[in-house]
Amino acid sequence: MEPTRDHPLFGGAFSATLPPGAIDVSDLRPIPDNQEVFCHRVTDQSLIVELLELQAHVQGEAAARYHFEDVGGVQGARAVQVDTVQPLLLENLALRDCCQEAWVLSGKQQVAKENQQATKNVTLHQALLRLPQYQTDLLLTFNQPPPDNRSSLGPENLSPLPWSLGDFEQLVASLTLHDPNIFGPQ
Repeated sequence: MEPTRDHPLFGGAFSATLPPGAIDVSDLRPIPDNQEVFCHRVTDQSLIVELLELQAHVQGEAAARYHFEDVGGVQGARAVQVDTVQPLLLENLALRDCCQEAWVLSGKQQVAKENQQATKNVTLHQALLRLPQYQTDLLLTFNQPPPDNRSSLGPENLSPLPWSLGDFEQLVASLTLHDPNIFGPQ
């Protein structure tokens, strides 16, 4: 199955390549206007693209850590652990002309699903693209919960493969701005 190329985001103001079988969560439940959320058809994996207010008080690697910890706070994470933070090469991004700096962070957060007490260690990969001319931090998140303990599906079920880090990297690299008016008057 081919990835979905040039999938419109935020009413067509952006587009990106989504992994095969991505389901638009806004078709299932309300999503805030500043987010685009996609889930995997079978696994609990999700991809989130968020337009956030620029956090000018933090710079560089500290900005990536700030957003990771902020997400953990919003999700009620009981533990937050950063594994790696690395700069992203701007020349590899479709947004290279308007992105001042970019970071990728990998870490773990101990979170419980809605209305549940049991927590899971969820691996998160985040890409932070900083667009100061638009007063915006663009945050892309790939949530990778641990695989559940269901028996493995046989080939007769033709279940889609889980998304990979490569799928997330393709999303980040392909994210393209088509209409800067999404950021309001400049």
